[in-house]
Amino acid sequence: MTSPVFEGRFRDKVLVVTGAAQGIGLAVATRAVAEGGRVLFVDRAEFVHDIVADLATEKAAAFVADLETYQGAEAVMRHAAEQFGGIDILINNVGGAIRMRPYEAFEAEQVDAEIRRSLMPTLYCCHAVLPHLFERGAGTIVNVSSNATRGIHRVPYSAAKGGINGLTQSLAMEVAERNIRVVATAPGGTEAPARRVPRNAAGDTAEEQAWMRDVVAQVKQSSFMKRYGTLSEQVAPILFLASDEASYITGSILPVAGGDLG
Repeated sequence: MTSPVFEGRFRDKVLVVTGAAQGIGLAVATRAVAEGGRVLFVDRAEFVHDIVADLATEKAAAFVADLETYQGAEAVMRHAAEQFGGIDILINNVGGAIRMRPYEAFEAEQVDAEIRRSLMPTLYCCHAVLPHLFERGAGTIVNVSSNATRGIHRVPYSAAKGGINGLTQSLAMEVAERNIRVVATAPGGTEAPARRVPRNAAGDTAEEQAWMRDVVAQVKQSSFMKRYGTLSEQVAPILFLASDEASYITGSILPVAGGDLG
């Protein structure tokens, strides 16, 4: 299933998309360019520069940053404003479970790593972008959460995504009077090309691979549609919420998981 491109939907808009070198983030950023936006593709992977070079358009730029640090988030927003003259939309897509295992099998440092990966980049980027949106007099933040706030073998990741949901709702209430919307999608399992940067750099043990199979089975069983979604099925609601079509939606978390509300 391929989503239609709405020509000009993001004309005159500057978007920052994090985690833009692969998966949902890459698909979101690429389609935003096709719809007229000027987009900063942000990732920790150096090959994000190659991706943008292949697009061969002045509407796209690349920036490498470690968003698990506040300094990285601040540098991203500063660069976007310098490159494109301001920021209108931030799409926070960095995150992803590193390990799949029962909670009792997690070590303390592994718990910390999951929170750093899947909560802190969004928390930091939301804070770092606010001065730029205030200067603009308006703006939109779309956080990519997860329906895995209910799921097996990833409790720290679930907690991180629950934090993103709380952040979305509280910040939306706080900045609405500044003409800034804060919303989120909660994707379920998604079919995507093989990752160029592995989820777990250390590799999965045979036991962890078995736990991963349990997760896949649970995700599909929990979905009314009994399947994973496609990239297009995740991109469409993210960009709808980012667009002016969603101008009366804020503080909402939209499940995109085939009926599984998480």
